[in-house]
Amino acid sequence: MHSSITKCFVLLVAMLCSPLQSHGQQDTWNTEHYRNRMEVFSKERAIDSTDIVMLGNSLTEFGGDWNKLLGRKHVRNRGIMGDNIDGVMNRLDAILARKPRVIIVMMGINDLSQGLSADRVFEKYQRMIDKIWAHAADTKLYVQSLLPINESFNRYETLKGKTDIVAMLNVKLRHYCERNHISYINLFKDFVYHGTNEMRRSLTSDGLHLTPVGYKLWAFRVRNVLKE
Repeated sequence: MHSSITKCFVLLVAMLCSPLQSHGQQDTWNTEHYRNRMEVFSKERAIDSTDIVMLGNSLTEFGGDWNKLLGRKHVRNRGIMGDNIDGVMNRLDAILARKPRVIIVMMGINDLSQGLSADRVFEKYQRMIDKIWAHAADTKLYVQSLLPINESFNRYETLKGKTDIVAMLNVKLRHYCERNHISYINLFKDFVYHGTNEMRRSLTSDGLHLTPVGYKLWAFRVRNVLKE
């Protein structure tokens, strides 16, 4: 009897603790910077059906004016430093409701840095893509590969040992996009040293974020895709 009560108590504790742990992980995106960026977005012209939305994290945000980078009008920077896929899902409804012409998304590196496996991040990515399909069927979606990292800078402890994991996640994304006829922009191969998964040092300022040359290369690839 005592053993059964003990087992029930342990099970109850596990049930109570699990949601809290999951909730805490999901809330890592909810930073002051995230909230500030959302406030900035709310004061800008609303997204409409003429817009190209660059959706992502700090890599997208730090690109600044994507109109200049891409040589186009109506390009909206919706990057938020530190954001992960859960954070994008939290703000995706507001974007999809406006039915933009194009969404170009790059996410996942912060999820990996927060300890999620490539498989888990891939699962989250699929849900994000499914949501875009379900709510904005007329929006053209481009999924960009994650950019590589360069661990030799020794800047980000949470990305240590993740060089090859980034590449593994990209393979999963590419295959998923090919199977489902989603446009996939393979930036990864342009940013690495030949025969490696390592970001070229000339393209990164700290092993993760990009130099101006890196942004020029990124924009060049996206411009070419949009012309097709």
